[in-house]
Amino acid sequence: MKHSNVAIFVPHNGCPHNCSFCNQREITGQQTQPCVRDVEETIETARNNLKENTKNAEIAFFGGSFTAIDRAYMESLLSAAAPSVKSGEFAGIRISTRPDAIDGEILDTLHRYGVTAIELGAQSMSDEVLAANERGHTKKDVVTSSRMITEAGFSLGLQMMTGLYKSSDELDRESAYEIAALNPDTVRIYPTVVIKGTELYNLYKTKEYTPQTLNDAIKLCSELLMFFEERNINVIRLGLHDSDSLREGMAAGAFHPAFRELCESEIMYNSCVQALEKNGIHSGTAEIFVNPRSVSRFIGQKRENIERLKNLGINAIVRQDIRLSKYEVRVLDASH
Repeated sequence: MKHSNVAIFVPHNGCPHNCSFCNQREITGQQTQPCVRDVEETIETARNNLKENTKNAEIAFFGGSFTAIDRAYMESLLSAAAPSVKSGEFAGIRISTRPDAIDGEILDTLHRYGVTAIELGAQSMSDEVLAANERGHTKKDVVTSSRMITEAGFSLGLQMMTGLYKSSDELDRESAYEIAALNPDTVRIYPTVVIKGTELYNLYKTKEYTPQTLNDAIKLCSELLMFFEERNINVIRLGLHDSDSLREGMAAGAFHPAFRELCESEIMYNSCVQALEKNGIHSGTAEIFVNPRSVSRFIGQKRENIERLKNLGINAIVRQDIRLSKYEVRVLDASH
């Protein structure tokens, strides 16, 4: 079974800053803070649903800045989750926090309760972009905390955003390169979405900020996805999780409920075009071979990639070849 998270949201609790893009209520659909009983009930529900597959699941505290919340409250939540991890029933505990909310004492505490993975909301590795978006931490904080986390034996996750205020595709690429250099085990990539009630929304309304279009975000994020995968860094999330509250609160930005699928389709389309060019096929009918598991990924939503190829003068016949890797494409000229 695939790895999964049993998510418990601690919205905005402990965060000393109000980042330009952030409205946790709209993103998570949750405003109240969880208590010990909430954690226990969530674990019990996961136990009933996952059964023996709990061993592939981590109990995950997401949403705010977990290590910056009141220490007694943080430990009460961890103490509710720890027995299920220490017994071996669940794989571990995953938490997300700010890069400037990590120190040796905190790491010792997290170890004690069985935390196995720590994700840092880096968002950008440009100090100018971080300052413009009121993040309250620097690139140096990301680097220092990442090294402390890996040296302490935790799995490191880093989160980045594309299309932030004052950023650019080039700065986002540089952020990805610098994040990869920190050797994280996992990465999450979130294209910026403008949420009502945020500073970014005000900048958007006054036209000081122009959000990425969906197509621009797909082009950039498909490139970043390949970049990380080629370095064996697992991209565990691409795009915000869909929810009613997010849709209600969203004013603009690059959001799609199947954003990762769109990025993977873009990768396969580009692979196909390169293969056609390499084989000198510029028009007519072509047999396109892909891995059986990649057929829908290649065809694209609403057969978009087939239509794009048709616009290039290529009539695509899709075939399956189990020998090909996930994004690999092989082409043959079938016009004769």
